[in-house]
Amino acid sequence: MTDPQNALAISLFSELLMADQLLRNRLTRVLPNKMEISHFSVLNHLARVQEERTPAQLARSFHVTRGAMTNTLTKLEIAGYVHIRPDWDDARRKMVSISPAGQRAREAALAAMAPVIAEMVGELGADKVRAALPVLRELRLKLEAD
Repeated sequence: MTDPQNALAISLFSELLMADQLLRNRLTRVLPNKMEISHFSVLNHLARVQEERTPAQLARSFHVTRGAMTNTLTKLEIAGYVHIRPDWDDARRKMVSISPAGQRAREAALAAMAPVIAEMVGELGADKVRAALPVLRELRLKLEAD
């Protein structure tokens, strides 16, 4: 591995992967009611779009398999956080929406995560975070395009 470009790329992705793992662990510890990051992510997405989605649409949005999304949705439905109903136009499909309990759970999760995130941003400094965002956003967009 003498190529400096390869070493730079490996260092970047090693840092991103480790930061992702550490952040997920830290946030999971503060999430309420045994909620997982994947549960919060789906609730947050449904709350933002304010429309029903099919499990397949959700799987595509999160770049996971339909099976993984079905597993997450089943857990959310058992918790009462989402409503899953048949699609009236196509009985083979289902439609998913966030429930009032899901809205409350999302708000509780945001409230629990906010101090953790604010503390990290405060320690790093807003200027550093602002400077990193464009690079991270461009990297995400490039990965999504692939």
